[in-house]
Amino acid sequence: MLTIFNSLSRKLEPFKPQNPPAVTMYTCGPTVYNFVHIGNLRAYVFYDTLKRLLRSHEYAIKHVMNITDVDDKIIRGSAAEIPNCGLRPAPSERKNQDPNERIKSFSKKYEEAYFEDLKKLNIISADVNPKATEYIPQMVTLIQTLLHKGVAYKSEDGSIYFSIKKFPQYGRLSRLDKKSLRPTERMIKDEYTKDSIQDFALWKAAKEGEPSWETPFGKGRPGWHIECSAMANDLLGETIDIHSGGVDLIFPHHENEIAQSEAATGKPFARYWIHNEHLLVDNQKMSKSLHNFYTLREIEEKGIDPLALRYLFLTVHYRDKLNFTWESLEAARQALTRLRDLVATWDEPAIGCAGYEADFLAAIADDLGTPRGLALLWDLVHDREYPTSARHASILKMDKVLGLRLDSRDEITLSSEEKKLLDDRQQARRVGDFEVSDEIRATLENKGLVIEDTANNGFRLKRKRTER
Repeated sequence: MLTIFNSLSRKLEPFKPQNPPAVTMYTCGPTVYNFVHIGNLRAYVFYDTLKRLLRSHEYAIKHVMNITDVDDKIIRGSAAEIPNCGLRPAPSERKNQDPNERIKSFSKKYEEAYFEDLKKLNIISADVNPKATEYIPQMVTLIQTLLHKGVAYKSEDGSIYFSIKKFPQYGRLSRLDKKSLRPTERMIKDEYTKDSIQDFALWKAAKEGEPSWETPFGKGRPGWHIECSAMANDLLGETIDIHSGGVDLIFPHHENEIAQSEAATGKPFARYWIHNEHLLVDNQKMSKSLHNFYTLREIEEKGIDPLALRYLFLTVHYRDKLNFTWESLEAARQALTRLRDLVATWDEPAIGCAGYEADFLAAIADDLGTPRGLALLWDLVHDREYPTSARHASILKMDKVLGLRLDSRDEITLSSEEKKLLDDRQQARRVGDFEVSDEIRATLENKGLVIEDTANNGFRLKRKRTER
């Protein structure tokens, strides 16, 4: 039985999709105005682990993860003047550049960097990554529906707002106090404060120098919240199985998604809302002003494998706050290295340890219990009652959910020549021809591939640091 904590009911619930084995899943992706930080990356690893868990239960997932490529931060960033950085056009060029093209060129590098980060963290790609700027027609259609139903209205400047007083269920997800609602006030900004319970912008009237699109209700651009509803509705249907994101998105983003989606369709927007907790740095909220705002690039600059960060994320339950420190990351790096080195010495995988595999899947199926899953993995590593071939097989099955790339032979990319030399060396060792074995070892070391022989005719491989 797979159980998930549903943020809507605030309860652990058995997971029962609408049309098994199909599962529809929508997750909130990046706003591409900068490199994503490690707090974002915790959310993306959480999404990925959830998806891997669902796959282990033989569900067929259709996963959509959006890319916000137009909002206040992107517009400001694309118009900013940063001398000598080489990232943006010179001021004279920007002045004559079309705003729509300007945000496109500005956000492209951050979008590419985002996908690079996902790959380094071994995150399975979503089936569709729709961009906001490519979904303007669907947003316009949804806004027209809300206007027609009387739950949206046009302001004096031409912007269109959702009227929260017209949606009595507003506040269900975030448990808002209805007495604090101030429906006569409006929120035009994409950025918000936690107490801004106001009518929110679906469409923003055009301003000079900003990107805009022509629509039946006037020229302008979308508000932040409308894109997710339009994309989910178009790609996954009116009611989706899972919507996930960080707890910081519960209000107002996810609350507003529910309001505009359900007001338009009259149907539940998502059946399971699943949120991961905040990541802290040295027990403080991440902030550029505190100089504790880290990206994957800064981790790599210290020579740390990005998958050590993934390992660290898995040591803490997704609904608990995670305190990032460089010491905790180093401990995760050492644990992952030790795990890979041990697995590399084992015999080829065969059969497996059914009891451990069942216990592992039960732990993970209990609301994505990765800390318990990792503990069981280490119990198996140290259980010498089973041969290494059986432990190896089970560890690799567990890793299909954990995503740590624990087959170290696969972790190091080998050329066809290196593979042949390794096979020849293993054959020489098996027949006791250690002179040939040592000659091949020396040849491989000259190519930067270090071999460390272990018991049971095993070995582990490392690339020399100077060759990276």
